[in-house]
Amino acid sequence: MHNQKRIRDYGVEIGRLKPGPRNAITDIEGVTVGHVTLSDGNSQTGVTAILPHQGNIFKEKLIASSHVINGFGKTMGTIQMEELGTLETPILLTNTLGVGVAADTLFDYMLEQNPEIGRSTGTVNPVIGECNDMFLNDIRAKFVKREHVLEALHNTSADFEEGAVGAGRGMLCYSLKGGIGSASRLIELAHGTYTTGVLVLSNFGILSDLLVKGKAIGQELKEALCDDHKEEDKGSVMIIVATDLPVSERQLNRILKRSVAGLSRTGSIITNGSGEIVLGFSTATRIPHDKPEGLLTIPQIHEEDMDEAFRAVGEATEEAVLNSLVTAEEVIGRDGNKRPAFKDLIEKFDVSLV
Repeated sequence: MHNQKRIRDYGVEIGRLKPGPRNAITDIEGVTVGHVTLSDGNSQTGVTAILPHQGNIFKEKLIASSHVINGFGKTMGTIQMEELGTLETPILLTNTLGVGVAADTLFDYMLEQNPEIGRSTGTVNPVIGECNDMFLNDIRAKFVKREHVLEALHNTSADFEEGAVGAGRGMLCYSLKGGIGSASRLIELAHGTYTTGVLVLSNFGILSDLLVKGKAIGQELKEALCDDHKEEDKGSVMIIVATDLPVSERQLNRILKRSVAGLSRTGSIITNGSGEIVLGFSTATRIPHDKPEGLLTIPQIHEEDMDEAFRAVGEATEEAVLNSLVTAEEVIGRDGNKRPAFKDLIEKFDVSLV
C-alpha cells in the first residue's frame, strides 16, 4: 500500500483472524479505490471513490445495506439502499458541503454509462458519505469540484494511499490528524475462505480516549503534551464494508452493526455530536437490473457461520481506524489551524504501542 508504515509495522497486531494480502478493502476482488487530494493553504479536502466491481454496477447491482450507529450525518442514497437492499453506483466520500457536487457528478457518470436511465427505465440512486473537515479546510469555499470527483472515479486501483489523502485530507481523529484507513480479514468456513474489508474516513474522538489494543496511548500522549484544554468530539466516521461472503441483505446488515465493536476498541464512546454511519455490500451475488425470465438465486451462509463474520468486521474496523491515524502526516490548514500526526508524537515522546 504505497510503502506507507502501517500499524502492524509498529508491532501491533489486531485480533485473531488473518488479514488478506493487502490488508485492505481491495482484497475483495474487483473493489478499487481512488483519491483526489486538494492541499493548498485553506484548501485541505478531497474526494475518495470506491468502485464495488469493475462491471456496470447499475446493470449488475450488489446486495447492500446501511446502518446508523449515531445519526449526526448527511449521507445520500441510504433510504433506497435500505428499502431494496442493493447498491447500483460507486460510493463517494467527501466533506459535508461537497455532497451536492459529488452527487450531481455521480449522476452524470452513471448517465453516460447507461443511456436508458430516465428514458426506458427509472433513475439512479447515488450513494455519498461525508464528514466535516471545517477545522483544517475552509469548507464554505466548496473546493471540491466536478473534475475532482470524475478524476477520483476514473483513477481507482487496488493499491491506494491512506492517511491525509482524498476525502481524509482535512479530517481529524482522536484530536490528531485522521483520514483514510483500511484493513481486511479472512473468514475460513467449511465451504470456503472469504474476505471482509473495511475502509474508514475517520473524523472522531478525543485524544484522551484513544486506545491501542487496550493500552491508553491517548492519555499517555496527552500527558506528554501537557495538554489540559477541554476536548470535544463533534466529528464523524464513515465505515465502508465490502465482503465476498454470500449473504442476504438482512445478514449483511447484522454484520455492519458489529463494526461498532471495532470503533469502541479504539476508544470511541459514540458521542452526541459524532455521526457514525456504516455502508456495506457483498460482491458474492450480482442482481440484474433487467428482470430475468426465471427466479433469482441468492446464496447465503447459515446463521451459525455469522460469528466469524462479526469478528472479522470488528477487527478490520479497529485496524482501519488505527491505520488512518498512523499513516497520516501533520497538516496545517485554514487560518493556520493544524493537527499533529500520531506517528510524529509517538516518535517524539518515545511511546511504545505494544
